[in-house]
Amino acid sequence: MNKKVNTALFMLGATLVNIILILVLLVFLIFLIGRLFPDPSSTLAQVLLIAAFLLALGGSFGIYTLIIKLISKKYDLDKYLHPIFKPRHRKGGGRMLK
Repeated sequence: MNKKVNTALFMLGATLVNIILILVLLVFLIFLIGRLFPDPSSTLAQVLLIAAFLLALGGSFGIYTLIIKLISKKYDLDKYLHPIFKPRHRKGGGRMLK
């Protein structure tokens, strides 16, 4: 397989792992809120459900970042993956205009 195929497969796998992380965290947090606040009609429980969703998004991003850092340390991904973003070459040596 070439680098482009490896990159596509890596991106698909990483996206799947991220979605699974979000779902696992969200189900766990909803279960925890259900145990702590048995009355689902309370305003506090509804606010906590929104907070649980946002926390699941942020938590999955943090865990995903740690997993990618560990994989990057263990394997040299530059050797196997094609760069997604190419560096831009600026005209004029990178001077800022006033």
